[in-house]
Amino acid sequence: MSEKEDLAKQKAEAAARAKAVALARKQAKAAALAKKQAKEEEAAEKPEVEMDIAKQKAAAAAKAKAAALARKQAKEEAGEKPEGEIDAAKQKAAAAAKAKAAALARKQAKEEAGEKPEGEIDAAKQKAAAAAKAKAAAAAKAKAAAAAKNRTAAQESEEADTPSEISPNQSKLDQIVSAIESHVGQGALLENYINRLSKDVPTLVANPDTYFSIAKFLRYDERLDFSYLSELHGTDFESHMEIYVHLHSFKMNQSVALKVKLDRDTPVIPSLVPLWSGANWPECEAYDLLGINFYEHPDLKRILLGEDWKGYPLRKDYEPYDVEV
Repeated sequence: MSEKEDLAKQKAEAAARAKAVALARKQAKAAALAKKQAKEEEAAEKPEVEMDIAKQKAAAAAKAKAAALARKQAKEEAGEKPEGEIDAAKQKAAAAAKAKAAALARKQAKEEAGEKPEGEIDAAKQKAAAAAKAKAAAAAKAKAAAAAKNRTAAQESEEADTPSEISPNQSKLDQIVSAIESHVGQGALLENYINRLSKDVPTLVANPDTYFSIAKFLRYDERLDFSYLSELHGTDFESHMEIYVHLHSFKMNQSVALKVKLDRDTPVIPSLVPLWSGANWPECEAYDLLGINFYEHPDLKRILLGEDWKGYPLRKDYEPYDVEV
C-alpha cells in the first residue's frame, strides 16, 4: 500500500473516532437531561403524597382527641373523674391527712410534756408584754398624778399659810378701800386684793361705770393724793380687754394698781388725761395697738402705725392685712 493511501486511512479513522466521541457525549448529555426531568417530575409528585400523609395524620389525631373527650365527658356524667385527676386528688388528700396527723401528734406530745403550741406561746408572750406595758403606763400615770397631787397640796398649803402672813400693805389697802366706798359708793369696786406677785401692791378692780370716779378720788383726795401715774397699758385676754394703771402717792409713800375690765368688741372707757397728763401717750398706744377707745381724750390718734393701718397688732386674733409686712 502506498503512503498516500495510509494517510487517507488514518484520516478516516480519526474522523470516525471523533464522530464516535461526539455521539457518546451527546448520548451522555441526553441521559443527564432525562435523569434531571425524571427527578423534577418525582419532586413535583411528592408534595401531593406528603400532603395526603399529613391530612391522614391530622384526621387521626382529631379522631383520637374527640374519642378522649367523649370518654372524659362520659366519665364526668357518670360522676367519675379521670384517672390522672383521681390519682392526684388521692395523693393530695393522703398528704394532707398525713400532715394533719403529724401536727396533731406533735401538739399532743407537747401538751403531754406540759408545753404550749408555738402560736399559743407567741400569743401568751404578746399578752404578757402588753400587760406589762399597760402596767408600766398605769404606774407612770399614777406617779404623775401623785406628783401633781403633791404639788397641788404644796400650793394649797402655801396658800393656807399665806393669810396668816399679813402683808405690810394690807392696812393701807383697807384704808384706801374704805375711803373709796365712803365717797364713791359701796359697789364702786368689783374686787380688791394684795398682789403677791408684784411686791404686795394693793390692787383695785373698778366697775367700768365708776372707773373715772375712783381715779379722780385717788388723784385729788388729800389723804391719798396719788399724784403720779407711772404706768398705763392695755391687755387682750381674748375674753375681755383690760386697762392697768399704776399710781404712786408721795404723801402716803405707797403705790396702788387700778384695773378695769372692758368688753372686747366695744372697748370704750373714759380718758385719764384730765387727771394725769402722763396718761396721754400710753392711752394713744393702747388705742393704736389694741383699738381701745378713750373718750374725752384731747388728741387720741395712732402714734406707731399710720391712720390707714388695718387692724390692731396686739390683739390675739390679729391677722396682717399685708402678709409681706
